[in-house]
Amino acid sequence: MDQSRSPARQARRCQTLTAPINFSLLLDGIHTQEPVAGLTHEFYKYPARFSPSFTRAVIQTFTQPGDIIYDPFMGGGTTVVEASSLGRRALGTDISSLAVFLSDVKTTVLRRSQTRAIRSWVNRITPRLNIWRPAQRARDWVEMGYQRNINSKGTWRIRKLVELALAETSSLRALEEQRFARCLVLRTAQWALDCRKHIPAVEDFRKQFYINADKMLRASSQYAHAVHQTARLHSQDRDSSRPLCLHRSAVGIEQDPAVAAYRPIKLVLTSPPYPGVHVLYHRWQVQGRRETPAPFWISSSLDGNGASYYTFGDRKAQQLESYFEKALEAFKSIAQIANRDTLVVQMIAFSEPEWQLEKYAEVMNQAGFREVRFRELANAPDGRVWRSVPNRKWYASQRGTTPSSNEVVLFHALHRPS
Repeated sequence: MDQSRSPARQARRCQTLTAPINFSLLLDGIHTQEPVAGLTHEFYKYPARFSPSFTRAVIQTFTQPGDIIYDPFMGGGTTVVEASSLGRRALGTDISSLAVFLSDVKTTVLRRSQTRAIRSWVNRITPRLNIWRPAQRARDWVEMGYQRNINSKGTWRIRKLVELALAETSSLRALEEQRFARCLVLRTAQWALDCRKHIPAVEDFRKQFYINADKMLRASSQYAHAVHQTARLHSQDRDSSRPLCLHRSAVGIEQDPAVAAYRPIKLVLTSPPYPGVHVLYHRWQVQGRRETPAPFWISSSLDGNGASYYTFGDRKAQQLESYFEKALEAFKSIAQIANRDTLVVQMIAFSEPEWQLEKYAEVMNQAGFREVRFRELANAPDGRVWRSVPNRKWYASQRGTTPSSNEVVLFHALHRPS
């Protein structure tokens, strides 16, 4: 990819700044190749996940404890998890009910008694995951198509084990415990079905279920400890660290009464849908490319939307008109809850960066934002900072070095009044 192609007129709009910030920390976070890990980030493999190291570096560089951070395309919740663990107040929105479910579960601070109850539940029900036991069929979900492509000769056993496990979640008393248990089932089912050529045996599912439970409970305790420790250090109310995760679009966010308490926004930290890049946010692929909406059934989150709903438009549309229209609407609304101290940090990739990056820059400008470039970070002639993601895979035939394997980190602030 030719990273040097940046129109002169766009360059003139941008201001190259030097700020008294820790550029070393930020560069390490941008270029990290560490796998997604730590806290509750491994509860589910959400497609196109943020790097927690990058997220943490940005938050520590540009905000202070108590500041408000907003992720308008929340996805798997990396931003809200890191923000809350660092003593920041977090707001997240997403049009996917699955994303909101995951973010809520990941940022729930379980009490020790709840952790014990879940561990006891796992020990009790794991031996009961036996395909010879009658299962309570989810008739409504089946009729709506949420079990599509998981009832074949090779997959029906896993489907039944999931049904058995979900039926047992009702024996947990607290809603937080039940949602954690659903997430545990979700994680194990994803391990068993998603992008798997060979479906694991029943005994392997049971073993992985138990392993996942232990890992997730340990991670949940680690997250709770981080939240409590930060609250004590900065004399904060622990309840104030619980993020607000909303199932809605960023468009019109300025009119949402629930957001009134989350102003002013100090940092918008996000990774929007990548223009022209096919990412299957809402489905698993089973035994080849057979798509299933099963994760929505398992998490008890209604879906019913196609891929273009989550990616701002059909990736086959050559000029991506719908994508850029929706991006413009979203960032116009975001501008309404920003102020002169708000910084917008985005990590994004493009299927055809030669023209899409320029168009995206124009959209941000039309929405009311000017680009900010830090020369201490730049590693390309266009004055921006790029990172490479080796061997990237997007649920598609392409794997390895593709245009979307190169991500750029963009910084924006509101236009200064003339």
